[in-house]
Amino acid sequence: MVASPTSPQMTHRTVLKNGITLIVTENPVADLVAARLFFPQAGGRWESLDQAGLFHLLAAVITKGTSRYSAVEIAEQIESIGASLGASASNDYVALSLKTVTKDFYTIFKLAAEILREPTFPPEEVELERKITLQNIRSQMEQPFNVAYDLLRSQMYPQHPYGQSILGTAETVARFTAADLQQAHQTHFRPDNLVISLSGRLTLEQAEAIVEQTLGDWQNPTTPLPSLEIAPLQPQGGVWTKEKESQQAIIILGYLTGTVADDDFFALKLLSTYLGNGLSSRLFVELREKQGLAYDVSAFFPTRLSQSQFITYIGTAPQNTAIALNGLHQEIQRLVTAPLSEADLQIAKNKLLGQYALGKQTNAELAQIFGWYESIGLGIDFDQAFQHHVEKITTTETHQAAQRHFHHPYVSVVGSQTALSLIEDLQLS
Repeated sequence: MVASPTSPQMTHRTVLKNGITLIVTENPVADLVAARLFFPQAGGRWESLDQAGLFHLLAAVITKGTSRYSAVEIAEQIESIGASLGASASNDYVALSLKTVTKDFYTIFKLAAEILREPTFPPEEVELERKITLQNIRSQMEQPFNVAYDLLRSQMYPQHPYGQSILGTAETVARFTAADLQQAHQTHFRPDNLVISLSGRLTLEQAEAIVEQTLGDWQNPTTPLPSLEIAPLQPQGGVWTKEKESQQAIIILGYLTGTVADDDFFALKLLSTYLGNGLSSRLFVELREKQGLAYDVSAFFPTRLSQSQFITYIGTAPQNTAIALNGLHQEIQRLVTAPLSEADLQIAKNKLLGQYALGKQTNAELAQIFGWYESIGLGIDFDQAFQHHVEKITTTETHQAAQRHFHHPYVSVVGSQTALSLIEDLQLS
């Protein structure tokens, strides 16, 4: 059980007899309840390369029909009480999300339970969502940043599920059938692979009663969950380009890093915040404000179960492509050659912790964060540990993290022939 010293929230964790993990954050401030139902052993990590996009399509269709209700009837039930319900897939999980006023929570959760247990994946709905997905894939490939990121990701993660968009490819999505979705559902959607995270005006006892009534008799298959082994990748680096006529060139420079359990996780979070978080960040001030090189510039370091990536990017005028790429690289190398000042590190800590606190204001955000931490093996106590870990990071630790990870850069550049010609002989180390 976790209690916040500054709020009325109380978070509990329990495991039901059939293996469902239930997390309840009692938050009586608003008369609402939000839920996130995670299947951790599902999502992009569990797709082979020829299955890319399978779980995204499954999530898009799973709410479109059950043994008792059609897609229209499901939508009518949700809208009639002003609730929301939907499903999504990511690299590290598949999740069902819902939100409603407290008095209608049992009604909407009962519907969600039926959707999880008895989806029918109607062929006409599969075909409709397939067309929408293919349209989204085509649309993404018209956007220079997405083209550049897709190029970088495919080179950074060869033969690895993180190397593909969660949408999949036009070739893989075109092949999926309703039977494929049913098979994936039967394999991965089961009680011992389910984390239910609730937040709102309800108690642990009330939540347990509702989950027992709707999912307590759901039995696990006799076969165990499939195992997953992903071999660790070794950084190789390189420069890849793609010609695309555009008014700006997109440059992405990234580094392969470790998993969420890596010792440098918090240090890299702080370095990402220092470089790319907000109008006062190092990249924004140096490359946009002082040098006028950037239409857009930032950095990010996503939390991932498998090896993550530390990414910096810039959108610049085609004639500035080489200068902008050098600028990104030089800012990274500054972190390798010298530690941050104490003042810069403290600013980064304040930013990171402040935004972390602001990301826990709603029931939906609370349900997401506690369910996510449980799903990736960190546990609900990690919420309080996060602040402690960030606060104790030193400039020496951020410096050492930079020295360990910021070598063998991966670079992708998308732009006009003029933009690409400027970096043909550029050497980075």
